[in-house]
Amino acid sequence: MTAIPVAPPETRWATPKRVSLVPLVALIFFSVSGGAYGIEPLFSTSGPGMGILLILVAPLIYSVPHALVCAELGTAIPVEGGYYHWVKRGLGRFWAFQQGVLQWVCSFVDMALYPVMFTSYLSSLIGAVAPGQHVLFEVAGIQVDVNWLICVGVIVLFTLLNLMGAGWVGDSSVAFAIICLTPMLILTAIGGYHLLSDGINPVSSMTAEQGQSTWNAFGAGLFIVMWNYSGWDSVSTVAGEMENPRKHLPKALFWSVLLIVIGYLLPSLASLAVGADGENGWKSWEDGALPDIAGELAGPWLQYVVTIGGLFASVAMFSALLASYSRLPSSLSHDGYLPKWVSKESKRYKMPIASIVGSSVVYALFCFSSFQSLVIYDVFLTNIGILLEVAALIALRIREPHLERPYKIPGGWWSIGLIAACLTGVSVWAAVEQYNEEGTKAVVYSLIVVGASLLLYPLLAARKAARSSAAADRAAANGRDAGEPGPYEAYGLSGRQPDSAHSDRAADGAGTDSVEA
Repeated sequence: MTAIPVAPPETRWATPKRVSLVPLVALIFFSVSGGAYGIEPLFSTSGPGMGILLILVAPLIYSVPHALVCAELGTAIPVEGGYYHWVKRGLGRFWAFQQGVLQWVCSFVDMALYPVMFTSYLSSLIGAVAPGQHVLFEVAGIQVDVNWLICVGVIVLFTLLNLMGAGWVGDSSVAFAIICLTPMLILTAIGGYHLLSDGINPVSSMTAEQGQSTWNAFGAGLFIVMWNYSGWDSVSTVAGEMENPRKHLPKALFWSVLLIVIGYLLPSLASLAVGADGENGWKSWEDGALPDIAGELAGPWLQYVVTIGGLFASVAMFSALLASYSRLPSSLSHDGYLPKWVSKESKRYKMPIASIVGSSVVYALFCFSSFQSLVIYDVFLTNIGILLEVAALIALRIREPHLERPYKIPGGWWSIGLIAACLTGVSVWAAVEQYNEEGTKAVVYSLIVVGASLLLYPLLAARKAARSSAAADRAAANGRDAGEPGPYEAYGLSGRQPDSAHSDRAADGAGTDSVEA
């Protein structure tokens, strides 16, 4: 296999503002977590003791292994498009295409949840904006109401921010993190005071109910908590917009893991001060219960404060993940699978306008409640992406042992074997739990998406080959070698030609891949 280096991040995106270390930590924080919002069902499902244990154990068997994979691959191949290029370099074009398409499709429903989450918190403050309260009109059985228009407004606002580049998204994420974490600090302080002053043991019960086995509580809770600890690879797709990704990415991943674990642990312990029973007891906790828990502990004022924190957390997660997912169609376009206009950049900020705006339009359509049930395929597609990254890591260790790796996972093959075992085990368990919860419908949806992606590849690859051939013929007619180096020099990833697919001057957008398999 011959590797052709991708374009250097320093010239790939000439953005006015790059992502420095602290904003990078904030981007990872919102790509993975956003705070304790959404962790509530863990306790009603598995119990307080098992819930706290899973918050501490899940990072060891899921988050840290995945973060280590991202640290090694992200510093070895620090380019725009991130994990798409990791898989392309390690496994070839076919698997890279699957990674890019499946993760982008996975984002359709996943991303739509955050504007919906925003309106859910908003409707608890302003009842008039609840879904179905003010229906404007109906098309083909789909109701267009004020709630959906607010979702669209959120999407438009943060699409405009993303069009300015990941640097601006990162800086705004720092401000959002302060706003979101402040209510959690207040909740932790008040709940902790109740625990100490009232002599409450927050983990007096290990499981959710008498008779529930420890294994059942652990398995059901792991399925919930893993999604609150997933997304460590998301920020890799904007590596071309980072300041010194080879130095900052491992540090940012380390601090993010620590911040997220603490961000779940302390508010959860404090919230358990409400006890097991009652309207807001942990036995009845569901998604979005945190504001009510805060109200139980300190009154309406803290309920409002925590609700506002939830509003900002939901939009910050949307903004950070939009920066990540919108680089996938752009990368596919640069490699010639999608039309050239998909990766066309704005003159001022050098951002892929169609890729960002097009993604946002899809997310707005999926905000309709009719499509939200499709989220059940997200478990399977996310697992496929993680396992492809692990496979790429192993392949690159074997095929390119001398590839420069500013961060290399310590422990050699023993560590890699343990990482692969952990991530494979958790992914398989999550898939089984999803099947048990949703039945064959989840499998059918996933097979449809994967099948469509498998069928698309030969069609788009053939189109790409035809355009590359036509570009070569034109170059030969003009007396130029079609394979001569493009405008970028090697970035230390190989001693061979640069990846002309990352230049807007690639002939007809047909672009060459960074991997020849």
